[in-house]
Amino acid sequence: MTPGIEAVSLRKDYHGHQAVDGIDLVVPMGSIVGLLGPNGAGKTTTLRMLAGILRAASGDIRICGLPVEKHPMAIKRRIGFLSGDTQLYERLTVREILRFFGRLHEMERAELESRIEQLVDTFDMTPFADRRIGNLSAGQTQRANIARTLVHDPDVLILDEATASLDIISSQFIMQSLKQIRDNGKAILFSTHIMSEAEYLCDQISLIHQGHIIAQGTTDEIISQGGADNLTDAFLQLMAAGENQ
Repeated sequence: MTPGIEAVSLRKDYHGHQAVDGIDLVVPMGSIVGLLGPNGAGKTTTLRMLAGILRAASGDIRICGLPVEKHPMAIKRRIGFLSGDTQLYERLTVREILRFFGRLHEMERAELESRIEQLVDTFDMTPFADRRIGNLSAGQTQRANIARTLVHDPDVLILDEATASLDIISSQFIMQSLKQIRDNGKAILFSTHIMSEAEYLCDQISLIHQGHIIAQGTTDEIISQGGADNLTDAFLQLMAAGENQ
């Protein structure tokens, strides 16, 4: 099966600084891949290139087999992207937000209204679906935010710190929802610095440090590569080894 995301020798520099340096990454359909690394490691830059928001200096990116640069409009239909700093319109309700983004994707009215109700149900948003975003809790707002990335039913989700600053109940709800989305055949690339989330969610993990992928594999394989007993210690060991390379 064609991967949801495939990147080969991906590079990006800013003013002479190599932010991403030769990354290879594959996210199969029906899987969640975690991109883990400290602040400044290149996670967000990588995700933005994969989503077609930033242009890579070099390398090849394919979404569902399509080259990003040659098929930008088709790629937009295939991807749902959640940035770590995405802000929703506070004066709109949840349903209005979903309707707005569905129209941006040129969805037919009947299809869009059906999809909105499906997402409201999936993310348990009925109690607050007609409340303004500005009156919601952080967890409720993030449910709406993730739902709007899904409104056009994309094949690929790219999520940057999707549970940042959320309480444990909201985080757990979102992680369970992402597993259900994965089980429906979607490809999900999920950046985080929270090891427990990575262990719970991810089928594969890629560790990024100073713009390089320094380890890839399942949780058990990463732990083995780090010579540790748990993912946190393996992460610290592999990061330290990366500093010395």
